[in-house]
Amino acid sequence: MAHDQIEIYLADLGGDWQVVDDHHLEKEYRFKNFREALDFTNRVGELAESVGHHPDILLAWGRVKLTVWTHKIDGLFEADFVFAAKADAVL
Repeated sequence: MAHDQIEIYLADLGGDWQVVDDHHLEKEYRFKNFREALDFTNRVGELAESVGHHPDILLAWGRVKLTVWTHKIDGLFEADFVFAAKADAVL
């Protein structure tokens, strides 16, 4: 995906997502405690399984970091932005 396309999709996505090196999306979610972070992680995991698109998920006390890209092309594709929006929706 070209940088110009990425910027358009990112603007539509909103929600504090960042593009790193025009290669992947990242976002860190904050929670009050480990349990809430774990519950969100589980919901994102279920989403990932249901759509067949699997992000890297870092779970820590009170936070979850998602890293999203399409492994097959080693970069960003429209589906990554769609997944990111769906991840935001499972909050």
